[in-house]
Amino acid sequence: MPEPPRHNLPAEPNRFVGRERDLDDLRGLFGETRVVTLCGVGGIGKTRLALRVAAGLVPAYPDGVWLVELARVRRPELVDQEVGRVLGVCEEAGRPVFATVTDRLRDLHCLLLLDNCEHLIDRCAEVSAGLIAACPRLSILATSREPLRIASELIWRVPPLDLPDMGAPDAESVQLFMDRAAAAGTRLGPDSLADVVRLCQALDGLPLALELAAARTSLLSPGQIADRIDDRFSLLTTGGRTAPARQRTLLAAVEWSYDLLAEKEQVLLRRLSVFPRDFDLDLAEQICAAPPISEGEIVDLLGGLVDKSLVLCDESRRRYWLLETIRRYAVERLQRAGEREVLRERHLHVLCELQERHFMTEMVEQGVPWARRLEALTMSKSLVDDQRVALDWAAESGDVQFGLRVCAASTGLLPICGNLTEIVTWVERFLSLDLTDVPPEQIAQAKAYLAYGLEARDELSRALELAQESLTGLSSANAYPRSVMHSLIVVILLRMGRPEEAVRHAEDGLALATRSGDAWNQAAGLSGLSAVALTRGRLREAQRLGEEALARAREHGHRWIMARTATQLGAVAEFRGDLVTAKAQYEMAVPWLRELGSDLDLSRCLARMGRVAALLREFATARECLGASLALGRETGQRQSVARSLVGLSVLAECEGDLEAAVLAAAAAATLRESIGQQSSTIRIEELLGRARTKLGDGRTGSLWSRGRAMSPDDVARRVLEGERVAQKLPVVAEPVKHSLLTAREQEIANLLTRGLSNRAIAAELVISPATVARHIANIMEKLGYTSRAQIAVWAAKRPAPPA
Repeated sequence: MPEPPRHNLPAEPNRFVGRERDLDDLRGLFGETRVVTLCGVGGIGKTRLALRVAAGLVPAYPDGVWLVELARVRRPELVDQEVGRVLGVCEEAGRPVFATVTDRLRDLHCLLLLDNCEHLIDRCAEVSAGLIAACPRLSILATSREPLRIASELIWRVPPLDLPDMGAPDAESVQLFMDRAAAAGTRLGPDSLADVVRLCQALDGLPLALELAAARTSLLSPGQIADRIDDRFSLLTTGGRTAPARQRTLLAAVEWSYDLLAEKEQVLLRRLSVFPRDFDLDLAEQICAAPPISEGEIVDLLGGLVDKSLVLCDESRRRYWLLETIRRYAVERLQRAGEREVLRERHLHVLCELQERHFMTEMVEQGVPWARRLEALTMSKSLVDDQRVALDWAAESGDVQFGLRVCAASTGLLPICGNLTEIVTWVERFLSLDLTDVPPEQIAQAKAYLAYGLEARDELSRALELAQESLTGLSSANAYPRSVMHSLIVVILLRMGRPEEAVRHAEDGLALATRSGDAWNQAAGLSGLSAVALTRGRLREAQRLGEEALARAREHGHRWIMARTATQLGAVAEFRGDLVTAKAQYEMAVPWLRELGSDLDLSRCLARMGRVAALLREFATARECLGASLALGRETGQRQSVARSLVGLSVLAECEGDLEAAVLAAAAAATLRESIGQQSSTIRIEELLGRARTKLGDGRTGSLWSRGRAMSPDDVARRVLEGERVAQKLPVVAEPVKHSLLTAREQEIANLLTRGLSNRAIAAELVISPATVARHIANIMEKLGYTSRAQIAVWAAKRPAPPA
């Protein structure tokens, strides 16, 4: 049974009325053009019409219809991030998000709905033009108060609803008014029709104005409302207003509705404009409750604003939001009341306290059940838009201390969520401001946070420098962040091929965590020591430390550290040649990563599990894991993940006897790695090509290699996952490898690693410096496609010494 079409469109809050001709015409346009912009004044119904059009187009776009809500985005550079977030794309190190988004959409037949573009019109135009040029099957539907003004754009001026006359009173505007009045509890009879007609004409058929007026029919008759609207409109037109008539009409309706509110309702409405998107009652109470409103009054006042259609809510009345037109009006009222600075300051402080509380619950406190930790993580991530607004205010007002506090407590911006540029940009922005009054301890913590972002972006040297500076600046009493920095430095040093230096930091971090009873950092420290032992070829020690790490991780309960330690144990088992145990460890980590929603880590783990399953000749499991890993890599836009999956597919193809497909997949992986600046030729590839030349001949192997480099990753993957298998099964064990990729010195060092020598011991034996040894080992890892000294040692031990 085929999967249902995918989309993220919200459920309609009430009945859609009218515009049938517009709907049919707009949907028909997408067979002729790829960019349609719905233009018109605020309140004319652009968003509601666009959502209805998009819902009707879902069957026509097999790769999805995706709503990108831009009203809550305040800075142009975040447009790319928001599109990527909606599509599930994660940022790649050293690559603009826009490039990753473009690659994700390049071959997809889908529709993007960019809603509320006007305040970011230039960047929206650039993004739309770039995507349309690069993605031939992509269509864009945008809403804006002004056109994008790009090539191929079709501008659709959204008209007001049809107006009635006494000869034909059943117009769209009347239908909408009657429907919304009934929703407010008012049944209007035929005797009200004349006044409803007059009111619809006065409001020029503007949907938002009609809805605001209909919400008042429980207190006022349509005639009374029309009289008051006429009075309000005359005030606006005699006041020298130069705005177009429809804008004045809408302003008349909004101001009239606002003026009818009780004083405390007015105060609450304008204070609610501080929220960039939806909010809950608890947040409204914490931020908006101040004289003349008490906290206990918020729920009734909010209910009143919902009843008057000035605030919208979901069916359960748990989430609330303002239409963008109302929010903008309320912002102006907040400014006029002189409350903007006070409310934004309170919003910043409340957000900071909330995020710090969530961070402590999720990461630091001991003995917290996983359900509570997950709830804290979910809540933290749900506040990212509010957090951005709060951070903007902290930077604008020069409140560096609170800005850095919000950054330091924001799990939603950590590398686990994949938003690398934003992590770095925020912290660098605050560190560039006046730090005179900022305590050195807080600056050290900010550098720690920045180091995390830089490591995730592969800026290892700068990350190491900042992490070391952070350690120097953090007080000895501050055990938790010091332990975290030691663990981060271990990761960086191992990635840089410097395991001897990593040992001290792993031991120091573990000692700190043990003294403070911090299970998370105990697990991280033990895992780091296990990784170091593995690079030295001490497999029993690596196993023992890995098991202790997993035990401490389970004690803490966070799924991310549990998955990390389980995959470390899987790597140890793989290097020991115990493929059954390796598969079991990777298998254990998969549901934890799925529950966490950590797609990047999940893709990596599935690729490892699939490769091991292939070597175990569990082909169905291998195919399932590698296919899922590849899909995640594509969906998140991570070329490294796709390349990793292709390598696994190459192993699977060879194990199943399809040597040709194995070469194709290896070639595609090599090409992809080259595109991201990685070494494409490895010993593994040389071994595969050697077996292929023996079996298929030089010419056929060369032809396959060239063909694989030219094929798309999807086509190669399809060949392995769906292609027919040849009957003959080739042995899994590799033939002796050629040493041609390694220099004589590198071969010599690889052989010395089999004796478990340290860099210093190797340097003494060869009469060279330890730094030179470290560089040679890093080169060997790159050429062999390995990540540890232990792998090199195992490889070298199984092979004859190179000729003298």
